[in-house]
Amino acid sequence: MANEATTPGAPLAGKVVLVVGASAGIGADAARVFARDGASVMLAARTEGPLAAIADELTAAGHDVGYVLGDVSAAADVARIVDAVVERFGRLDGAFNNAGLTQSGRLDEVSEADFDRIMAVNVKGVWLCLREELRVMRPQGSGSIVNVSSIGGIRGSSGLGAYQATKHAVIGLTRTAAHDNGPLGIRVNVIAPGPTETPMLDETRLAIPGGVEARIAATPLRKVGTGREVGDAAAWLLSDRASHISGVVLPVDGGYSA
Repeated sequence: MANEATTPGAPLAGKVVLVVGASAGIGADAARVFARDGASVMLAARTEGPLAAIADELTAAGHDVGYVLGDVSAAADVARIVDAVVERFGRLDGAFNNAGLTQSGRLDEVSEADFDRIMAVNVKGVWLCLREELRVMRPQGSGSIVNVSSIGGIRGSSGLGAYQATKHAVIGLTRTAAHDNGPLGIRVNVIAPGPTETPMLDETRLAIPGGVEARIAATPLRKVGTGREVGDAAAWLLSDRASHISGVVLPVDGGYSA
C-alpha cells in the first residue's frame, strides 16, 4: 500500500492508537490506514528492523508515529508497551490487538509445546493487551479496542484446530470485555478476517495445499482480502462513527461466513 496523506475529515484525527503486531501483514497495513485517517500511531512488535522501517515510512509521509519493542506473551513487555504510548502521546484512545501465530495439523498431531506457544501469544497475549490498555482507558472514561480473531474463530475447518481454538477464545474475551467496560465508556469489538494476503497466508498455502484456493472458491466475492481492507474496517470501529457499536464480531471475509 502506497503512502497517503491524511484524508480530509479524517475519522481518527486527534486520536492516539496503539497497533500491536505492526511489523508486517495486517498490522502494518492497518497502521498505514490509521495514520492516513489522522491518528497518532504507536507501533509495537518483537522485531525492530521491520517495525522501524514502517515507522520511518509513515514519519516521512508526515504522520506522527513511534514504535516500541515487546512480546505480547510477556506481561512486563505489554505493560511497558502501553506505558510507552502514554509517555509519548499522553493518552490512549484506541488499540488494535493483532499479534498472533498460526499453526497447522490435526489437534492430535499438535505438540504440547506448540499448543502452549500459540495459546500464549494468541490468547494470553490478547488478554494482557486488554488488561493494560484498559488500565489507561478506564480513568479516561473512553476508548475503543479492536481485537483480531479470524473467520476460523466463527466456524471450524480441518487442519487448523489449535489456531482456531485461540481465535474462538479471542471472541470470548472481546465479548466479556465489552460487557465489563461498556458502562465506563469503552467499546471493545473484534474483526474476523477471512483469507488475507499476508506472510501468514503464505504459511497456510504451504501447510495445506489447495486450502486457500478452496476458501476463495467458497467466497462470494471470489478473492482474497488485503490488509488495507481489514484496516479500513478496524478504523471505522475505532472511530466515533461506530460510537454505538460494541461487542460485535465483524467478518472481513468477502462473504465467506454468509
